[in-house]
Amino acid sequence: MTLTIAAMPAYNESHVIAEVILGCKKYVDRVIVVDDGSSDNTAEIAESLGGYVVRHEVNKGYGAALKSCFKLAREFHADEMVIIDSDGQHNPDEIPQLLEPLKHGADLVIGSRFINGNGKNVPTYRKIGMKILDISTYFAGGILVTDSQSGFRAYGKKAIENIWLKGDDMSAGSEILLYTKDHNLKFVEVEIHCRYDLEQCSSQNPFVHGLNVMLQILKDMELRRPLYCFTVPGMVSVIAGLFIGMKYLQDFYSGGGLGFGPTLLLILMMLVGIFMVFTGIILHAISMMISQIVSNQKEIESLDNGF
Repeated sequence: MTLTIAAMPAYNESHVIAEVILGCKKYVDRVIVVDDGSSDNTAEIAESLGGYVVRHEVNKGYGAALKSCFKLAREFHADEMVIIDSDGQHNPDEIPQLLEPLKHGADLVIGSRFINGNGKNVPTYRKIGMKILDISTYFAGGILVTDSQSGFRAYGKKAIENIWLKGDDMSAGSEILLYTKDHNLKFVEVEIHCRYDLEQCSSQNPFVHGLNVMLQILKDMELRRPLYCFTVPGMVSVIAGLFIGMKYLQDFYSGGGLGFGPTLLLILMMLVGIFMVFTGIILHAISMMISQIVSNQKEIESLDNGF
């Protein structure tokens, strides 16, 4: 028998969480609420409605709440898990369309606000920010989706077992996609709708949220895509330095002089560029070695399990 759970991070959502829980209970076997240090009676309401509540003593962040969701899913040996926001932005009646692709081999189903011409009600500033984060996630992990920051997703058993989050902040959505790439998980996107007319649709300023996610993606890019992060900018710096140097030499041979400041800047640009190029190459080689070691360990574990 398939065990399907719905899990939701919650922080001061007493005004709406009852509606979300009751909506989820129509489609899943168990509802889990991770109360992330709420100061209101969010946890009490969830428990009164039959939700399984885990409480964080202090507010640890969205990523920390998701860690607890995945941990509980593994402890309950869940076959399917739907993550849904507890603030009423998502429609629980769309849960079945997220679960359906899992029955056909998908490991992760992302509810996208931007496919099939959807997303007309999303504020423009959010669209721009989300698109920047989508592109950044692609450069960091090589996985391209239309809604990398969606909080409405469904996970199959393979995804539940292989996704072990490290970060505690709002960058967890992108981190999950990087794990999806690392473990060759199959993913699809389905259309969902999201409300932005709620009084408290987010506990964090969208600009701060986007900036924090971007900084974490850049950190991941340093480790996963050092050629993009270091070598490419370094080559641009070197090539720009060469062109500027040729222009200076041309002026010099035409009777002009070489200023100390511009010459020093040119030399610095060339040295920094060369340093970045070789740094990226070295980090890329180290990254490939680590990936190979991890791959070999997985093969050994697979052989051991076979015996």
